[in-house]
Amino acid sequence: MNACLLLAVTLAAGTPASRPAGAWPFFAFCHDTHDAKKRNAAQQAAMLKELGYDGCGHLWLGGLAERLKTLDANGLKLFQVYMQVNVSGKPEAYDAALSAALPLLKGRGTMLALLCGGGRRSDASLDDKAVAVIGHIADLARPHGVKVVLYPHVGNWVEKMEDALRVVGKVDRPNVGVMFNLCHWQKLGDDKLLRALLTAAMPHLLAVSISGTDATGDVRRGKGKWIQPLDSGSFDMLGFLKMLRELGYAGPVGLQCYGLGGDAREHLARSMAAWRKLRARLGEK
Repeated sequence: MNACLLLAVTLAAGTPASRPAGAWPFFAFCHDTHDAKKRNAAQQAAMLKELGYDGCGHLWLGGLAERLKTLDANGLKLFQVYMQVNVSGKPEAYDAALSAALPLLKGRGTMLALLCGGGRRSDASLDDKAVAVIGHIADLARPHGVKVVLYPHVGNWVEKMEDALRVVGKVDRPNVGVMFNLCHWQKLGDDKLLRALLTAAMPHLLAVSISGTDATGDVRRGKGKWIQPLDSGSFDMLGFLKMLRELGYAGPVGLQCYGLGGDAREHLARSMAAWRKLRARLGEK
């Protein structure tokens, strides 16, 4: 999707209504990957509950039953389960454990977030193979009420939001959408085109992830610090959230914590305090 097309979509869309009150549940993910305290699932859930998070995401399919048990015990939600997909046409396109995992997710409103690899970045020649495997996963997930989101990730086949939108349009399933990941977008993106990109994504946008970060241009050039607690960095987070609100986004917001070392409780507490301040500045509770 080029700049002219994005601009045309923006102009055609006009000014969408503000998002509904009470939207944007806030969850953490990859909060456990570098935690110096090495908390188990039960300890993580108790910590997230104490700090005020609405739930979390879960990396890969292993340990899913334990994750759900501990979240349930704390009245929290599992928002997303991340899984890798190979779009090259190989028989082992995704983890076979998916068939056993889906019944565990039935009726929970959990999404499968697909990180799609197996080919050159943004290579549209693999679209047909990708559409087949993603469509198959979506068909397996639909009877369980599970939605599927494409997760753009730097270095993957689906690397950019434009890739995700192209593929979602071809998959054409009611339970398939896209996720906007601020940190991965910054590696390739342009602030001047962000509003148009989000406007184009809105019909398919099921999730957004954020983190503290520096200005997009600095991150793209490798001069800025990438993933940080939400109270850090020079990126205009308030402006970004205002943009989402103006475009009518009402889905969950995930806090990207990958690579943040030390005691996870410390950076999660900082990010929650920053989140509450941002919402207050937006005039929300």
